[in-house]
Amino acid sequence: MALDPDSVLLQVEAHLLTALGQDSGRAGVSFLGAERIDVLRFGPDPDGLVRYCTLGMSRAPMGDPGALVVLEDGPRAELLLSVTDPHDTVLRRLAVLAASPSVEGVVLVPGAGLDLGEPLWDGAPFTAVLVGEPGGLVPDLELEGHEPVRFLPLLPMTPNEAAWKRVHGAQALEQRWLDRGTDLRDPRRAEVDLTAQ
Repeated sequence: MALDPDSVLLQVEAHLLTALGQDSGRAGVSFLGAERIDVLRFGPDPDGLVRYCTLGMSRAPMGDPGALVVLEDGPRAELLLSVTDPHDTVLRRLAVLAASPSVEGVVLVPGAGLDLGEPLWDGAPFTAVLVGEPGGLVPDLELEGHEPVRFLPLLPMTPNEAAWKRVHGAQALEQRWLDRGTDLRDPRRAEVDLTAQ
């Protein structure tokens, strides 16, 4: 049985408010040939941490829009970015990333890299993101009889980090960040050392 897209989004929004509290702002972005994507901002919290989460990507399962058979079920997701200090110019860029499954037919999975070709927010040194593992900050939203909605964290990458990840893989880059104690939520963090073994 097909899911009503509006019903899915209402459930997603309620789930986000339960997990993150009341949003502190939102913006809607519409693209030609795609449904509107909203981006909700949560925070800043007492530590200055701000969460941005898309709302609209999970309206339909991810898959090839040009396929002869459109699947009634499949992976559904929303994108989640955590940074210290508000950077609201990220709203439109996040909406662009969230529209990519419906516009380009990509299925976003952990380990995938998404390149914006422009700063993630105004003045950011990051032009790409690595899709992280879901289930951390916001747990999966179960949909009866269908695949759950997963909330995929986005990890900002500099152009050099993105290029290094394409050669060495997502796991190697994440290990390098971990080994060097990189705070991926720091909007002013330095690029991780990619030369040393």
